[in-house]
Amino acid sequence: MSPKRQPKLKIDLVIPVFNESEVIGQTYADICRVVDSLPYDFRFIYVDDGSSDGTVDTLRGVAANDQRVTLLQLSRNFGHQAALTAGMDASHGDIMISMDGDGQHPPEMLPKMILLIEQGYDVVQAQRMEDERAVSFKKVTSNIFYWLINKISGTRVMQGAADFRALSRNALDGLRSMHEYHRFLRGMISWMGYNSVILPYHEPARIAGKSKYSLGKMMRLASDAIFSFSLAPLYIGLSAGLAFFVLAGAQLIYVLSLWLTGNTEQVEPGWSSLMAILLIASGIIMILLGFIGVYVGYIFQEVKRRPIYLLKGKLPDGGE
Repeated sequence: MSPKRQPKLKIDLVIPVFNESEVIGQTYADICRVVDSLPYDFRFIYVDDGSSDGTVDTLRGVAANDQRVTLLQLSRNFGHQAALTAGMDASHGDIMISMDGDGQHPPEMLPKMILLIEQGYDVVQAQRMEDERAVSFKKVTSNIFYWLINKISGTRVMQGAADFRALSRNALDGLRSMHEYHRFLRGMISWMGYNSVILPYHEPARIAGKSKYSLGKMMRLASDAIFSFSLAPLYIGLSAGLAFFVLAGAQLIYVLSLWLTGNTEQVEPGWSSLMAILLIASGIIMILLGFIGVYVGYIFQEVKRRPIYLLKGKLPDGGE
């Protein structure tokens, strides 16, 4: 009796895109060149994050010629983390691999990632090697961000970890159970604590176009990461307040010592010291209130329970 054939592993590739009409065709062909030779059942889940160029039309053409392709079109630009979430929610395979559609996540890494999941890892995190990269504003600010988030939060976020990773079905289900509105997926996946492994890679240059991660978007992502994973800003305000009280106490002791020793002539009335104290105190209070306000704002957005994203369309219409 012949042995029963094992079903092929189902692998979903989640690829968020935003105004990438210049590169979609090339990156799709590059991915197909790798996956077509692998003994797995692949599905491409493209998530259009409110593109305003010809990205959707290009993807519709790709979907029409390849039944493995599913296109999710968001109603507007919700952001990279929300687009990734939409793709993960649509994933029903044994393994989910997320990667960008700009060509900077090399598809040649896919076989290694799948092999590591098959070996028992739940998370295969690709790490961008930056040693040879020239110093740039983005690199410097990125280094500062990772240093800061690892110092103030209880969750270790690996430097150079992009949203290029493979998740087992178990890990993906765990991630999908987390419904917070402000999402920092790198931190959320690290927080889960599943068995993980690092897979380093060298990032190739973009095929065409430019990065859609503006300074504003990077700042919003950093804010979501810091305020979602740490209470350190509140403790900074409290520490500053404590330091102010210590200084005020030291000044009071100094003035009293002058009165007790009879050196009252050295106590000169003036408003400069008083104004300095008032300004310092007011600044500390405003900073602390600002931090509290940010946390209250985050809570307000969470309790509204608005969806993380909204779909405008899906191809194929009845496809999983």
